Amino acid sequence: MNTDKHRYQKVGKSRSRPSYFLFLSVFICVHLWIILLSSCSTKPSDLRTLVPAETLVYLETNDLAAALQPIVDSKPFSDVVTKKPDFSALKGVQVAIAVTGFETSEVAVTDEQAIGKVQPHFVAIADTHAWQFQTVRFAEQKLGSFVAEIYGSEPTLEKSEKGGGHKLVWTAQDGRKAFAVVSRSLIYFGNDESAIEKCLAVKRGEIDSIATTGKLPPHVPGNLASGYVSTDGVAQIATLAGLHFASQASDEEEVQSAVAGILPQLIRGTVTDITWSTSQTSEGIEDIWSVTMPADVASVFNETVVVADESVPASFQNNTIIAQLPANTASATRYNLKSPHMAWRSVLLVAQSRLSSIEARIISEFGGLLFEPYGIRDPDLFLSSFGGKYQGSLNIVTAKLDAQSEDSVLVAPRGDLQLAVKALSPGFKAPNPIIEGGLNVWSSSDLDLQVAFDGFHITIASREDLSKINGMRLGDLTDIRSESLRQLAVSKAPITSVGRDMTSTLALIDILAREGHGDTQVVSTYLTETRFTKTGMERRTVSDFGFIGWMIAQLAAE
Repeated sequence: MNTDKHRYQKVGKSRSRPSYFLFLSVFICVHLWIILLSSCSTKPSDLRTLVPAETLVYLETNDLAAALQPIVDSKPFSDVVTKKPDFSALKGVQVAIAVTGFETSEVAVTDEQAIGKVQPHFVAIADTHAWQFQTVRFAEQKLGSFVAEIYGSEPTLEKSEKGGGHKLVWTAQDGRKAFAVVSRSLIYFGNDESAIEKCLAVKRGEIDSIATTGKLPPHVPGNLASGYVSTDGVAQIATLAGLHFASQASDEEEVQSAVAGILPQLIRGTVTDITWSTSQTSEGIEDIWSVTMPADVASVFNETVVVADESVPASFQNNTIIAQLPANTASATRYNLKSPHMAWRSVLLVAQSRLSSIEARIISEFGGLLFEPYGIRDPDLFLSSFGGKYQGSLNIVTAKLDAQSEDSVLVAPRGDLQLAVKALSPGFKAPNPIIEGGLNVWSSSDLDLQVAFDGFHITIASREDLSKINGMRLGDLTDIRSESLRQLAVSKAPITSVGRDMTSTLALIDILAREGHGDTQVVSTYLTETRFTKTGMERRTVSDFGFIGWMIAQLAAE
């Protein structure tokens, strides 16, 4: 696909977020409509041998029922629904999704506003292990209903014979088309006829399958599903990510354009490919993301983004920092780093090494945007305040106390106070602090942001958020106010995040259980650990619903 042809010409603040994960939601919808007919006990297919080697994104499950069951068995889901959905009819259904390309377009809303849209070219392949006549009937009835729902009206259907199989083409009133080919127990369904043709060519042995690339993760017993993003897939998704973050980076068009140009280069220069797998554990649903990086990039991060010394004083300091946060904190990230300054510098240096000299100078300015919400003018100077004699326990925690708020909180050990103060924005009042609750509190000139010092910590927060943090607490795990925050404290990863989700459960109930829930309030949680290895980055997430549940919830949002 020629991505330049479809690239946005301009990135504006009014542009909505490009849904570059929209295709995942569509795929899940396809999954949910699949109903296993009577089994003829066929041998499981190797779905990897049915999609072309040039596939950009590949997802598969060898048992759709097994992949969905942990979601409805989770406590947040079980506590709310009257009756769990029955997935027994989906047992043994194999599904694979192949994304072969992306097409971006722009729809004008007003003279000044435009909505960016992303159309993936995909094929969903399902092996129902049923007789062909049953599979054809399913495709005509169930897939036809699904297409009608997506298009918002009843499409016309054309049927024909194709190579011993059955071809179906649905056409919406606006000209959009969906295609399906049924071959024995297999259904090929998608929005790109040429992509289906390539899959059929693979089946005939005319072109190579993705199985021949040697890039896919091995089948692991116990895994519910797995996936892969190729190098070309990373490149195309990077372009979409650039458009998304550009619209959020700044109000200035020049800054947006720079982000849209630079970020894709950074991603393409630092990420080779990505694999994903999901499984059920005693802690919850576990998703593992393995990001392969160029050898030089992986080596730098493996040496610099490393955990702090886990000494007794370090553990005490870590616990007291996290104990500042309220039990209902929406999300929090702990940076348990041997040297935050060195880690930050390595990120900047790697980024700059992937860019031109002009772009390398710009990236330092963009890096500062990450620290702006905390009133930090000079990130390099601020992080260097934790070095030297102050090094030991360098757990820095950032948090969002309220999911609906744009304000963030930073709590860190108190290092070299003079350096930390110099790193703050000039708007903070200089040394004539207000004493509030035993804390020295400095306010920004507009009083929206405050910096509080005590003998152990530096805390940066809005006035409202600072009032929710009750000052110094003891350093025992029992003093931390929630189980989620205690998980944050005991993690051994250099970067750990925890959070509370107030919307996914209800969205999943709407789609999977199809029952009302009124004004029910229910919380699901997640924990994500990020580590760097000699080959790249590994991210492990344990949550109530997993990545598959997240994708289904996005479908409700759409």
